[in-house]
Amino acid sequence: MGPILLAPNTLPSFYAGDGRIAAFRGDPAVPPTDPEDWIASTTPRTGMAPRGLTHLPDGTLLRDRVAADPTAWLGGVDPSLLVKLLDAGQRLPLHVHPSRSFAREHLASPYGKTEAWLVLRADPGAAVHLGFSRDVAEDELAGWVSTQDVEAMLGACNLVPVAAGDVLLCPAGVPHAIGAGILVVELQEMTDFSIMLEWTGFPIVARDVFLGLDQALALSTVDRSALSPPTVTGHPLDTTPGVTSLLPPAADPFFRAEQLIPGPGGLILDARFAIVIIVSGHGTLGPVDVTDGQIWLIPYAAGPLTLRGELAAVRCYPGA
Repeated sequence: MGPILLAPNTLPSFYAGDGRIAAFRGDPAVPPTDPEDWIASTTPRTGMAPRGLTHLPDGTLLRDRVAADPTAWLGGVDPSLLVKLLDAGQRLPLHVHPSRSFAREHLASPYGKTEAWLVLRADPGAAVHLGFSRDVAEDELAGWVSTQDVEAMLGACNLVPVAAGDVLLCPAGVPHAIGAGILVVELQEMTDFSIMLEWTGFPIVARDVFLGLDQALALSTVDRSALSPPTVTGHPLDTTPGVTSLLPPAADPFFRAEQLIPGPGGLILDARFAIVIIVSGHGTLGPVDVTDGQIWLIPYAAGPLTLRGELAAVRCYPGA
């Protein structure tokens, strides 16, 4: 086994993209309004199966190949990671994802949906809403959601400006909405669970906004306490050669992300199941030539690989 080049695996959604995935990938065949590219995915999109599942270059499903030989592919780790490119052509609605404990108790899943964003592109003035800036009472939140008082909900959130290179962790339970004009690499637990706090103006009426739960139970997963943005901001991308961890320790149980910049002698990557995104430049990854916009799946059985060239990359892999 060696590195496997992954083709785009884009999906439509209830919000629109703006062509940033096609531009980053260098693939004009990618539909410009598709806002998500599901990378190395072994889980389908809710209600759209088998859409979302990754096909390998030979046409087989990654899910089936991993199931047939998990040791060679995973090396004994839990493949509880989904990586996406997410292109926000418009502001996403305010929503929240359940924690693992909530998902186990109410959604029959061992995984919730903690996520992180590595910003690749951002228009001037781009920002995300992330967590409440003050403590919010239970009845206050319920009233906002019931009446769809979007102005009040967004007004109670932290508005965090973002630029290319910024890295943020969004723990399960934290209300959030990525703003327009942003392309991110999104790392997340391997589920498609979203509880919508806002739906006015978004054509999502066919979806169950509370995952089949009653409103009170669904909203009980929301972290209503004040969140200080610096506590969830990771290390920005830079140009330092070597391997740089991008996420704070709170992300470790869920996923890891590293910046990779080879020095003159190259950079040796240890053997592990991982996704490598070439952010800029070109070079080689083990036996293959790589260039910006490419995304490579690395099976565990590929062994240690040396990354060489004038390039910057991000490596994503499952957490502890």
